[in-house]
Amino acid sequence: MLKIDSHQHFWIFDLVRDSWINDEMLVIKHDFLPADLLPVLQQNGIDGCVAVQASQSDEETQFLLDLAAENPFVKGVVGWVDLRAVNLDEKLEQYKKHNKLKGFRHILQSEPDKQYMLQSQFQKGISRLQKYGYTYDILIYPEHLPYAEQLAGGFPDQQFVVDHLAKPHIKDHQISEWERDIKALAQHQNVYCKISGMLTEADWALWKTEDFTPYLDVVFNAFGANRVMFGSDWPVCLLAGGYNGTMKVMHTYCEQLSVTEQELFWGGNASKFYNL
Repeated sequence: MLKIDSHQHFWIFDLVRDSWINDEMLVIKHDFLPADLLPVLQQNGIDGCVAVQASQSDEETQFLLDLAAENPFVKGVVGWVDLRAVNLDEKLEQYKKHNKLKGFRHILQSEPDKQYMLQSQFQKGISRLQKYGYTYDILIYPEHLPYAEQLAGGFPDQQFVVDHLAKPHIKDHQISEWERDIKALAQHQNVYCKISGMLTEADWALWKTEDFTPYLDVVFNAFGANRVMFGSDWPVCLLAGGYNGTMKVMHTYCEQLSVTEQELFWGGNASKFYNL
């Protein structure tokens, strides 16, 4: 069974750029590079990964592409590009020479304007991605879901994936509004969902495997077996149980799935979505 980690990060730690990594996160307050990840993937039977941007610059995209070129197990890159740039088409054309560049992401969750993704210049940029075959990762909080639903509906031929289940408030056991809104988003067949980043939305030290079951039930039922994919969110997952904890939760949940459904979740859907 092919296994792909559809969501992890690399960085050379920078105190200013990576200011989101506070003193509660000392375990990830240093460099994380392919040599650190490879043994972890091997221990967990993972065949390859998709490296996702963690900072918003052209340099970040090139950094990830360079790492992917040097490391065959990095199967794809989700970079960053300024979708509002006047020379966006020129940039996208240049990027086509990098066959490991699969898509882009913006840290929408941190924008002061919650409707940032509905701004005309941003949407103009989204409209250019399909021409070049690029996907788009949507990084948001639950309160952004209605806007994401509008975004997905406005571009039915663009492939989107929601990162980290849109970060439901697992620690507080809040589910009703998130469930309503993510089900609405899932109605759009061009939207996939990454089963990633859950452990850090729960109580970092005290989470239990069953804490995640209601949320997993919602996304597996809403998106179906063909539009969910595994992601570790390494190294951020080290804050709350690490790679082993993430795998434990998902192996337990996947016991109820058919072999075909497991194959899709662990690697098939990511391979199709990102054209790996």
